[in-house]
Amino acid sequence: MWVLHIPQSVQQASFRTQFYQPTCTWRPPVCSLTINPSLSAAKDNNNNQLIQSLCRQGKLKHALEILSEEPNPTQQTFELLIHSCARHNSLSDGLNVHGHLVDSGFDQDPFLATKLINMYSELDSIDNARKVFEETRKRTIYVWNALFRALTMVGHGEEVLHLYSEMNLIEVPSDRFTYTYLLKACVASESLVLSLLKGKEIHAHILRHGYEAYIHVMTTLLDMYARFGCVSYATCVFDKMPVRNLVSWSAMIACYAKNGMPVKALELLRKMMLEGHDSFPNSVTMVSVLQACAALAALEQGKLIHGYILRRGLDSILPVISSLLTMYGRCGELALGQQVFDQMERRDVVSWNSLISNYGMHGFGKRAIQIFEEMTYQGVSPSNVSFISVLGACSHAGLVEEGKALFESMVRKYRIYPSVEHYACMVDLLGRANRLDEAVKVIEDMRIEPGPEKLKMWDEVKRVKQLLEARGLQKIPGCSSIEVRRKIYSFVSVDEFIPQIEQLHALLVKLSTEMKEQGYVPNTKVVLYDLDEEEKERIVLGHSEKLAVAFGLINTAKGETIRITKNLRLCEDCHSVTKFVSKFANREILVRDVNRFHHFRAGICSCGDYW
Repeated sequence: MWVLHIPQSVQQASFRTQFYQPTCTWRPPVCSLTINPSLSAAKDNNNNQLIQSLCRQGKLKHALEILSEEPNPTQQTFELLIHSCARHNSLSDGLNVHGHLVDSGFDQDPFLATKLINMYSELDSIDNARKVFEETRKRTIYVWNALFRALTMVGHGEEVLHLYSEMNLIEVPSDRFTYTYLLKACVASESLVLSLLKGKEIHAHILRHGYEAYIHVMTTLLDMYARFGCVSYATCVFDKMPVRNLVSWSAMIACYAKNGMPVKALELLRKMMLEGHDSFPNSVTMVSVLQACAALAALEQGKLIHGYILRRGLDSILPVISSLLTMYGRCGELALGQQVFDQMERRDVVSWNSLISNYGMHGFGKRAIQIFEEMTYQGVSPSNVSFISVLGACSHAGLVEEGKALFESMVRKYRIYPSVEHYACMVDLLGRANRLDEAVKVIEDMRIEPGPEKLKMWDEVKRVKQLLEARGLQKIPGCSSIEVRRKIYSFVSVDEFIPQIEQLHALLVKLSTEMKEQGYVPNTKVVLYDLDEEEKERIVLGHSEKLAVAFGLINTAKGETIRITKNLRLCEDCHSVTKFVSKFANREILVRDVNRFHHFRAGICSCGDYW
């Protein structure tokens, strides 16, 4: 058998990062037979080659049978066996191979320790991954990185950051992969403020050690800032990158799209295409771009993106098609969204949820329920999001009894336990229907742990406020956007620095005068300032929705549909004015606010004044 001899000097420096190859001596077995050493070595070599060959062929069980008869498996043999166990998703076989590895004296091999940690990570056995790490004394940076990766994948970010501190204490130098795992760990950590501060600290380490030249490190850094909503930091990282690839461009576009800057996302896509790159925008890029188009109700640009998706053959990728479906719905084109859905060869629960949400936002609650039922009939199990979408649809359409039945079916029929979002949907549904006693009872019967604001966790509230300040966030002003000839125009209330401002004011004053002659009285209750009535009327007339409507009337062809998006709830006065304009100008006007869609035609809104 083989006996490992580790010198005392190595035992004392067990945490050194340099790999030490232990010396091995042969102790002859106690046996009365005389064996030809060359024949024995040849047999061992043949067995190892056979095991490796069986692993490559996917015949793991047969390979394990040979392993049980092989007294001297090699490092390469164990490497292939570990990979094979992960590929076959077999934890029991992985534990078996691990046991043979220990018996064969390879338990302190850093290379195989790394492979074992990776295997256990892929087999969702994080405790065994930790055990391998703890029992490995000669830990190289690769062993540390393997555990960092495993812990990050299961969301144990704080543990990674704690281990990183221990690693620094014993002076194990980090490499570029270490920093990528640490940045991902910051995102996975539950402590928002401390994680952002730690991320900035890691950013400083990256610059100090010269890792800003590595694209994957800087892209991960960019993504971390994006996930914390620190768009300015992400932009700074992107602008200073010496080289950019498809992943970094896509990450920055996603940053803008997910942090309320859809115009910048589309501008960056245009810049990317103009600069020319070896790699074309891929499915990940398209998902973010479609989200930006959806946020702006930029239908014409969305159609251009749809064409690109078809030309590049991306229409078979489910996330892309689901995003396309959502885009058409949020641009007010339910028919096109339905057409995309009908042409899908495969549909997952996300696709069904998108369609349900589309109809729900437009106030077609019964159609949304019908789609939900069709989804379950076809064997697709609803998710948490499915119920949020369909309950929201019931709320917008005032379908109280239908919503209550769906809510009760969650646990009884589908074994889905309601979250805060589901209870919020029910409270909203009942509250809109003026059934306040029932809404209160829903809150009293909640079977979930209350959040920080119910538990009076003021320390957590303070920390969140600190995070908001660190990110430079302020109260969002009312803003409305409109797409005219594939260009996006945005308006903020009482903004004097916008295109054609004098024409817009003149048109709005004219419309207001004609409306007053027909009995219109401006609703100035929405102005929460101590001003005289005339000044309040001026402020109400300058709301961003009205500016966008006026801009659409001036700059679009007669009879063309006007599409507007609003980042907040549509106010009552703007709702009344838009109804009048749709009749006066004989125009269809689509307004999407933060809650739902409003289709204005001939002086009537699809919401029935219920929003």
